[in-house]
Amino acid sequence: MAASSLRGRDFLRLHDFSTVEIQTLLDSAIALKGALRRGEPHPALAGKSVALIFRKPSTRTRLSFEVGVHQLGGQPLFISGNDLQIGRGETIADTARILSGYLHGIMIRTFAQAEIVELAEAASIPVINGLTDDFHPCQVLADLQTILEHKGRLAGLKLAYVGDGNNMAHSLMNGCARMGMDVAIAAPEGFQPNPTFVAEARRANPGGQVLITTDPAEAVAGADIIYTDVWASMGQEAEHAERVERFAGYQVNEALARHAKPDYLFMHCLPVHRDEEVTADVIDGPHSVVWDEAENRLHAQKALMAALIG
Repeated sequence: MAASSLRGRDFLRLHDFSTVEIQTLLDSAIALKGALRRGEPHPALAGKSVALIFRKPSTRTRLSFEVGVHQLGGQPLFISGNDLQIGRGETIADTARILSGYLHGIMIRTFAQAEIVELAEAASIPVINGLTDDFHPCQVLADLQTILEHKGRLAGLKLAYVGDGNNMAHSLMNGCARMGMDVAIAAPEGFQPNPTFVAEARRANPGGQVLITTDPAEAVAGADIIYTDVWASMGQEAEHAERVERFAGYQVNEALARHAKPDYLFMHCLPVHRDEEVTADVIDGPHSVVWDEAENRLHAQKALMAALIG
């Protein structure tokens, strides 16, 4: 499938894309990464402008999208939540219509998934989900690229996620199931992923496994990849002490990692709290691919924008 067949699509969650479409994006991301390192230009967004809306602040999302649009020859326009009239009464739909008259694409990092769905429904240009409370699909696209580069395949691998059943857990289930991977999520009671998204992942890969458990060792057993995230995400700072107590048995450390395959990869979407959700010897050790993973945000998102907007 040519990437051009994706032109004009929204990217709100990985579940909306087929296995072939995701593979097309991954192949393009790897090709663009190679082209950048060889110094070969790829002006897929020449003459085009992309709004980068941040109702939630970010380091990796902002920098990777700004640099990515620039490297593709386009103009990135950073817009903070305070710069929008939405906070002063303008509807999301009206904002979408206005932006559609000025721009060629929108990336938004915000809170409610319903907000980004409403924006996409009213906009006549592609809308990309830079993160919501329910999903983080751009991160997982980069994660899949990283796994593919290090393992040479996706189908048949097992990813174990240990920690909060949050937007990362949801998007990992989405993406891994679509690509024929087994997924195991270990989270305490009350912090497990949304059952609706679990059911979707199971339907996406009926021959595979989507395991939800409270036992980290059960989840990690035989895993090719161990993944974790912070225990208290942005906006949950007031719950930090309580969450540290609830997640005390869910730290990724050498003892837990011994349940995985000897050549396992360790992944984390960052930022990290060393010696909280993961020990320093794991994230800074030989199994960790977090820096490749972080870099691949740039390449995966360039592939995404080139396909949808270019």
